[in-house]
Amino acid sequence: MASSSHARLSPQPELRDGGASVASIAPAPAAPVRLVSLDALRGMAILAIIGFDGAVAAFAEMAKSGPPLFRDICGFLALQFSHSEWEGLHLYDFVFPLFVFITGVGIAFALPRALSMQTRGEVYFRIIKRSLLMYALGVIYYGGLGQHWDEIRYVGVLQRIAVCYLVTSILFMHLRPAALVAMVAAMLVSYWALMSFVAAPGMHAGSVMPGANLADWIDRTFLPGRLWYGESDPEGLLSTVPAITTCMLGALAGVLLQSGRPPARINLMLVIGGAMMVVAGWLWGQTFSIVIKALWTSSFVLVTAGASAILLGVANQLLDVWRVTGASWLVWVGANAITLYMISGLAGFDQLARRLVGGDFGDFLDRITAPGASAFLTHAVGLALAIWLAGFLYRKRVFVRL
Repeated sequence: MASSSHARLSPQPELRDGGASVASIAPAPAAPVRLVSLDALRGMAILAIIGFDGAVAAFAEMAKSGPPLFRDICGFLALQFSHSEWEGLHLYDFVFPLFVFITGVGIAFALPRALSMQTRGEVYFRIIKRSLLMYALGVIYYGGLGQHWDEIRYVGVLQRIAVCYLVTSILFMHLRPAALVAMVAAMLVSYWALMSFVAAPGMHAGSVMPGANLADWIDRTFLPGRLWYGESDPEGLLSTVPAITTCMLGALAGVLLQSGRPPARINLMLVIGGAMMVVAGWLWGQTFSIVIKALWTSSFVLVTAGASAILLGVANQLLDVWRVTGASWLVWVGANAITLYMISGLAGFDQLARRLVGGDFGDFLDRITAPGASAFLTHAVGLALAIWLAGFLYRKRVFVRL
């Protein structure tokens, strides 16, 4: 646990150490850089995971006793805050790739500064240590070593972020932006080719049906421990490859943010470039099973990374350029996102909230209002507790760093 200060974007032109490739990507800032928009987007993603989805579902349950139009609108919102069953996209399917994309943006800001103060070997050690710690937290989140070896979940959300962070950081240190773009294209095309033309034993090439595709076969055959869906895992081995490209695209967005162009122009480029990626992903998806989050298909990468770039451009313009107020609570959450995520997984803000508004009180609330009211209040109080804790840590300038 360490304290740090927040500063607005202030890129400097010099880099004392670290090599020409990194220097050409992003100049090192003179002071720690922390974009308000980046923390706000990270906070939005974490809140969606730790309780907002449940609150929307509970509110939709309450709305079942209301007017038909209101009921249908709430039902639609609840559907959007659940994962799509297989093909297609709901709003909730954007949350994880947004977090991975933001991780890449953070890499573009952090690594040049680290290389300006440390040797390349020290930076490598820092990257590997952070990746291992994040991976270990991911294993703990799903039960850790309190289970038998074959019941441990070795892959998951934090584990995938750890791998994406590790690979993207190393590539970022050695490749120029143009080479990173080429690497992204090569990885997406290679993944598409593997999924389209390589047949797993007992399956036909090109199959992307649940449990009957190359990625799921690789997980069943080579991935130890517990798989999320029994015989497949949405954070499996092969599908992590395109997830890395999501992180790399985020790093490229971070490069653009530090390019020295006028901020409004940069944000417009992010929005336009993001829209182009969304269209390209949708068009590619017409032949590659539209978009499938569980397989992190190449089309899914382009659509979600494009949407993330649009959100980043809009948020940066509002919060870092125009300095619009009102998003402080999102910034608090984003500044300690992994801490809140781990607390949610190990203790659960909803479980804490039930001690305040559960039991007979919750049953009474359901009776006098509508079924689902107790669950909605529980999720709302849980979110309030998470935001309060995040605000407390932020005001005390306490930020947990891996």
